[in-house]
Amino acid sequence: MVAKLNKALDEVRAGEARRMVREGYEPLLKKKRWCLLKRPENLTDKQRFSLRELLGYNLKSVRAYLLKEEFQLFWEYVSPAWAAKFLDAWCKRAMRSRIEPVKRFARTVRAHRELLLNYFRAKKQFSSGVIEGLIKTVRLPPWLSARTRRRTPWPSMPTMRSLEMATRCV
Repeated sequence: MVAKLNKALDEVRAGEARRMVREGYEPLLKKKRWCLLKRPENLTDKQRFSLRELLGYNLKSVRAYLLKEEFQLFWEYVSPAWAAKFLDAWCKRAMRSRIEPVKRFARTVRAHRELLLNYFRAKKQFSSGVIEGLIKTVRLPPWLSARTRRRTPWPSMPTMRSLEMATRCV
């Protein structure tokens, strides 16, 4: 989900940078991609200064960046009910932002709301990355992986037993 939001932010930044150059404004967003995409704690001092300077402008890219940083708070919740409230409020703000790539991401979040909340219902014990790692470690057939989208027959019984054993070990 974070990668999709970063992609939306980058799309906003690139479009706004092209528009600013086309209209003859100073290219404020040039060489600012990683300032906006990196997490604040991973920024270098130079990038931190550039970001602070950039946040002073009323740009779509800045508003999209602030929405992205606010979305990161979603992962800090413990209760599924509070996470759901936050998610609904965030989606409402994103839809009102009038930034199309962010609105597209908000629609994706709304479509996958229950799946996202399952992360909290499982008490943050499993993420899809853990399951993918288990599938690779146990060397299950690739068609069982969540990354493949083709329809295949149900796995054989020994395969299901090995998956069950692998998930118990975690």
